[in-house]
Amino acid sequence: MKQHKAAGLFSIPVIVAALGYFVDIYDLLLFSIIRVKSLRGLGLTDALIDTEGKFIISIQMYGLLIGGILWGMMGDKKGRLSVLFGSIVLYSIANIANGFVQTVNQYALARFIAGIGLAGELGAGITLVSELISKENRGKATSIVAGVGLTGAVAAYFVAHSFEWMAAGSNAGLSEWAMKMVASSYDWRICYFIGGGLGLMLLLLRVSVFESGMYQNIQHAKVQKGNILMFFNNGKRFKRYLLAILVGLPTWYVIGVLITFSKEFAEHFGITEPVDPGKSVMLAYVGISVGDLLIGFLSTWLHSRKKALYLFYALTVVSIIMYFFQYGGTANAMYGICMFMGFSTGFWALFVTMAAEHFGTNLRATAATTVPNVVRGSLPLIILLFNALQPSLTYINAAALTGVVVMSISITAVFMTEETFGKDLNFMEE
Repeated sequence: MKQHKAAGLFSIPVIVAALGYFVDIYDLLLFSIIRVKSLRGLGLTDALIDTEGKFIISIQMYGLLIGGILWGMMGDKKGRLSVLFGSIVLYSIANIANGFVQTVNQYALARFIAGIGLAGELGAGITLVSELISKENRGKATSIVAGVGLTGAVAAYFVAHSFEWMAAGSNAGLSEWAMKMVASSYDWRICYFIGGGLGLMLLLLRVSVFESGMYQNIQHAKVQKGNILMFFNNGKRFKRYLLAILVGLPTWYVIGVLITFSKEFAEHFGITEPVDPGKSVMLAYVGISVGDLLIGFLSTWLHSRKKALYLFYALTVVSIIMYFFQYGGTANAMYGICMFMGFSTGFWALFVTMAAEHFGTNLRATAATTVPNVVRGSLPLIILLFNALQPSLTYINAAALTGVVVMSISITAVFMTEETFGKDLNFMEE
């Protein structure tokens, strides 16, 4: 096969992939940040905000699961760039539409379509960067993509609260239009408009990105490309695929349950101060961003993906234990623990990079795109387990036992996973 010169660590593909993931995370986490405000704006009671919030985030995750399959297959059949362009168009339009919803079902439908679109961004970006960057710098490059991209959650938080801060700071300084937006609780809708607009602007940058040389080498080869059934027709390959998925479960247990519903947990912990779940998500993603930047360099220094994962898993266990020992604590303590949990689960980039490294060029985009979205799509199952345990256990104990199950599965999966550090990716799946 023809060899292509590796791109630099701060090359255009890396920068564009990082910015693309920034917009992706902004849109993906926006619902968790404005869940209470937006559902209250639709007229829901506090009890319904909890139940309908779980429903909407579950529907969004189903969209991610379906989108992961569709975009992953397209990435191997039509090329990595086709996914980067197509997915962003879909989720940008869906997010703009999200700003016009009037009912819970409309809200859920818009998040479902957005979820389908959002599913393609990270897998295609990580696949492209992994194939363009040298194997020595691969982990560092994907960490930069994730580290920069994950700050999109921070941006979402500040955008979501900007009108409130302006109103609190100086009503006289606001325009009449802005004051009406604050008074009508319309500002949460503007957050979705901004997300859609950022996505469409990103399309202009994508024009300068070039296709992976590895993919171009097999574009006309007589080999199956993007056939998802290949994950299931070979025992060893299925094992690699299943383990790649199970490794990532702790992230969405922490984000999707403990942090997204930090307001409800705080009440059960007896924390008298109000806890803003949007702030919890924002601070968690500050931690995740730092963790994701660090872990790629750490795995390079250790010459091992698995050793780096074991270290971050240990931190995750410690942070979860701290979370469940907050009885009678404070809101600031909750925020601090959420940030620490975020840092501890900052292995998302490494986890997706490992998924890409496990499979050949003709199946790599399918793996790298479906694996993280199957993990995201597992959140409804995690919530289902959490809810199923509550009749026989307390709210807190049900969540804790759910965490024990998730962490036990993932630790076992890492132990059984093969090391991929320094692996040559110029190969195909037969």
